Amino acid sequence: MSEKITFPPVSFTGWDSLSHLVDEVNRFEVKKILVITDPFLKNIGLTNKIVEPLEKVGYITEVYTEVVPEPPLAIGEKLVAYTREHQFDMVIGVGGGSALDLAKLAGVLASHEGSVADYLNLTGTKEITHKGLPKILIPTTSGTGSEVTNISVLSLETTKDVVTHDYLIADVAIVDPALTISLPPKVTAATGVDALTHAVEAYISKNASPVSDALALQAIRLISNSIRTAVSNGEDKQARTDMSYGSYLAGLAFFNAGVAGVHALAYPIGGQFHIAHGDSNAVLLPYVMGYIRQSCEKRMKDIYEAMGFSAVNLSQEEASYKCVDELKRLVEDVNIPSTLQGFNITEDALESLTKDAIEQKRILARSPMPLLREDILSIYKAAFEGKIAEKNSLEKIH
Repeated sequence: MSEKITFPPVSFTGWDSLSHLVDEVNRFEVKKILVITDPFLKNIGLTNKIVEPLEKVGYITEVYTEVVPEPPLAIGEKLVAYTREHQFDMVIGVGGGSALDLAKLAGVLASHEGSVADYLNLTGTKEITHKGLPKILIPTTSGTGSEVTNISVLSLETTKDVVTHDYLIADVAIVDPALTISLPPKVTAATGVDALTHAVEAYISKNASPVSDALALQAIRLISNSIRTAVSNGEDKQARTDMSYGSYLAGLAFFNAGVAGVHALAYPIGGQFHIAHGDSNAVLLPYVMGYIRQSCEKRMKDIYEAMGFSAVNLSQEEASYKCVDELKRLVEDVNIPSTLQGFNITEDALESLTKDAIEQKRILARSPMPLLREDILSIYKAAFEGKIAEKNSLEKIH
């Protein structure tokens, strides 16, 4: 059976790779560039590293900062309308996943008719038909992988939906770990576990391939062995470099193999409680993996070994249990709450979370274990109580 493997046309990775920006912009016949970022990055002067070299050689730039975490649909609608009105020739996204997702959206939909809502995956009625403006994406976190995917995620009233098409893929991705040095510990932790979740879910996905497997396992190695240092000492150049490469590889892995249950259950948490996507993934990761453990024991043994542990004398079952333990420990070590209660989510919210999660059929379809409504509710209950549980047993298993 053939496999389709998709990568961005051009990627630059590694320390000081931002130095390639002007040469890459020069490849496109553009004059007026919209730089999409968040207020924090503009305030600390990081966007000057993008704008100043471009203006020095004659490009007209405008910095747009109406970007918020977990951007609601209204933010996307406003940005697309602004991009259409001011007739830009290129968009450059700089920042975390929210800025990059919005940049992709603006670049493509600026040349389409209708609202952003018309193109949503679950409810939209229009299709993307052409590529739109050139897009350069520059992440400043090591987490979302948005610079290499074809998805833009938007928050709705109680959940999330996506606009997705290969035309959203960046023309150029620039992944420079030097830009992540200013990232606070809390954001480093949340985005880092988000990247780890991408790699883990890509590796157990029903759509996994030998190519995505290689990307995912190397991402797991890099992230799990550097995230604690990156959180505790953000100035550590090697840790930041490993996290940057790990996030990039994880993005490529999940773009080609897909994510599954963790993300499906995380979306409603972000939608209903406005919790950062990385935190939503992190708190659910060990509970989802514990619940589906028996459906992917061999692959969880591989993940355990990629995290740096020896499984030479362990059965697949034993190693899979230890893998769940280590995922939970990693989340705790980077100071992310390990239960839903730690995010002030009350037990009476579990039903509404389940109702929204079951609608994420596109994502749930990739889970190695089918997750029905009762399964999803059981996972939420386990995450609420802080007890790792598996299918057919809500009792603590270890």
